[in-house]
Amino acid sequence: MTDRLSVGDAAPEFTLPDADGNEVSLADLRGKNVIVYFYPAAMTPGCTKQACDFRDSLDSLQASGYTVLGISPDKPEKLAKFRDRDGVTFPLLSDPAKEVLVAYGAFGEKTMYGKKVTGVIRSTFVIDGDGKIAVAQYNVKATGHVAKLRRDLGL
Repeated sequence: MTDRLSVGDAAPEFTLPDADGNEVSLADLRGKNVIVYFYPAAMTPGCTKQACDFRDSLDSLQASGYTVLGISPDKPEKLAKFRDRDGVTFPLLSDPAKEVLVAYGAFGEKTMYGKKVTGVIRSTFVIDGDGKIAVAQYNVKATGHVAKLRRDLGL
């Protein structure tokens, strides 16, 4: 079982390519509140719903001081298609080696359709300006998650 992060833990650092192959580093966002969400696969129904919910809430989240990053094991080319198809306006990052997914406890054993499988655990983290985990949510639902996160953040 992958170790899970808790509130107060140091957020694991990462540098990953975005949909255009440009590197995005958590260290470059120090001093900002960052929402990092992990999702199983671009262009699937649940992941599309979640990404579009973040897209539709992005103005409000940014106005409240939050930066949003989505991370999946998809290659940048697939992320570019996903971004373009659905008008995603925040960075989608590629982690095909699953190193960042594992570091955040967002890859491992989960139950899917009543069976134990190994895969991406849909998870969301809020990282504060000091690089600490302020919110850690595992096994989140694709539908309604962004609205719940906004309520949890008082937005």
